[in-house]
Amino acid sequence: MAQITESGSELHIDTDRFTAVIATEGYVSGVRAGSFVDRQSGARDLGHGLDIADFLLQPAANEPQHGEHRYEFGDLPHGNIAKRYVELPQICTQARKLPYRLYRGDGFVAVKQWYNWTIATAGFTAGSLWEQILVFPDGERYFFCCDRITSANDAEALIFRLDLPGHLKHTDGADFSEIYLSYEGRIPAADFRQDFAPDARHLYRRHDSTLPERMIRAYRGTASGAHGPWLAGLTLEPADVYEAWCHQRGYVCFIQELGGRPIRAGQRFGAAHIIGFFDDIDQMHHVYDRHRGHRGLEVTGDDSDASWHWRHEP
Repeated sequence: MAQITESGSELHIDTDRFTAVIATEGYVSGVRAGSFVDRQSGARDLGHGLDIADFLLQPAANEPQHGEHRYEFGDLPHGNIAKRYVELPQICTQARKLPYRLYRGDGFVAVKQWYNWTIATAGFTAGSLWEQILVFPDGERYFFCCDRITSANDAEALIFRLDLPGHLKHTDGADFSEIYLSYEGRIPAADFRQDFAPDARHLYRRHDSTLPERMIRAYRGTASGAHGPWLAGLTLEPADVYEAWCHQRGYVCFIQELGGRPIRAGQRFGAAHIIGFFDDIDQMHHVYDRHRGHRGLEVTGDDSDASWHWRHEP
């Protein structure tokens, strides 16, 4: 039976198929780096954590920016992708501590965390709300999650940045064999031995007239053997993804951005995901197609008698 245990500033999750840890203090949001372990193969995530939350941005003209909160671009880590910060700080590195609520239900446990941004750049108001729900079920090698933003501002194109499934740390491509991007295909590890900018290759940008059939990003680690499982992030409605990076900057950077559409203060946007281990790409597709189109999830009830369901809206 799925269990969740509080231990200081950590929440320990145990199911019949995997273990995971959520940190509520320090480096926060999502599942803690290296803690998501597949019982079947012994494989674990290889990055800085899974479903990691950052900040709010908007597209910007490719021109110099000034002031304290300048978004850097025109360099190797960011490429020539012009953005401007809207609200800060970066949640994962600077929020330092997140409130949370635990849920226990029939065959699952869940965690909800949230944060209101405290800094706004010129022309905007601080206070937009980020909410994250993670549902850990028995019987599966993956978990369900969603990220939802309630905007404090009117904006022409508000963007939420997160790491999904999560960055991939490696040494000269030796720790993984390949990457799979559903909008591009399979890419060998050798393509990530040298640093390159996000707009140099493997960059996804949304075009509403030609959305991909699925939005899946995955890597295949080698610690459990050449034919070990894939670790994949499935965003269940491709239209929710504004931009997705897959580039090398000392590690494989799996930034994903949600939104990028006009929004009014009080309105919401976000996305629903599945993150976990899969034996092959066909299995990813099968799970994706069972859950496709969902854009959020909701957990109701209390700590000992909860239930959850998908939502068609964030």
